[in-house]
Amino acid sequence: MSEHAATLSSLHALRDRLAQFPSLAIAVSGGVDSLTLAAVACDVLQQRALVVHAESPAVPPEATVRVRTHAKRAGWSLKIVTAGEFNDERYRDNPVNRCYYCKSNLYQRLREVWPGAIASGANLDDLGDYRPGLKAASERNVVHPLVDCGINKAMVRRIATHLQLTDVAELPAQPCLSSRIETGIAIKAEDLQFVHRIEQYLAGSVGPGDVRCRVTALGIRLEIPHRVQQQMKMDDAEHWQSLLRTVEQMIVLDGRVFAGCGDYQRGSAFIHSAVVAQP
Repeated sequence: MSEHAATLSSLHALRDRLAQFPSLAIAVSGGVDSLTLAAVACDVLQQRALVVHAESPAVPPEATVRVRTHAKRAGWSLKIVTAGEFNDERYRDNPVNRCYYCKSNLYQRLREVWPGAIASGANLDDLGDYRPGLKAASERNVVHPLVDCGINKAMVRRIATHLQLTDVAELPAQPCLSSRIETGIAIKAEDLQFVHRIEQYLAGSVGPGDVRCRVTALGIRLEIPHRVQQQMKMDDAEHWQSLLRTVEQMIVLDGRVFAGCGDYQRGSAFIHSAVVAQP
């Protein structure tokens, strides 16, 4: 089967799955998975679909703008809520299963504004990771249409391209800002604002992609893909060194310690203890 045929087949399966719901609320973070799911669900269910987006210090402001823009452009029914996870001390303590408390608060909030079925944008690839948020979803009967249809991240991107969601299809992975805080270090809104500011500055210099600012026990660590670092050094080594000096100065002026710059490592702020505390 050609790539185009496979995309159409997956899209057809997804539309059929969504058509089974009398009504559906889609929890949309602003990333490619949930936005693509929302686009298909709103097309299939029309006014029987509600897009819900949670504002939070852990959600980059541009993600909220992206959701609002798509909703206005496509005529989606949109409700903005406050996630409320920062009111939960268990979340702020940043344990290994922090995501469980985040999603528990989110889905509880959604239940308050929507009595029917709730869908997440989890895709097939997410099942291979440690994701305590999926446990919270299971406890609240949240459905995962992309998973149900065997759709992984690559297929989500192809569907988004087919639907001409051009500003969404190639969005880099962008987990919540709290994922930048090393496990065991308390989550603080001011730290998330700092992390976002540094990452936005870096992205403006190295381009969009897997750029991270991590808050660790040793200080602030930058992560930029090794190939990107090497290319910048080859193109203009002096500019690369100047960029690092500028960011280091930004970190120090904020009263923090610069712990260096390394290769991007997915989930490197997550420290999995030998025994995972269960909620």
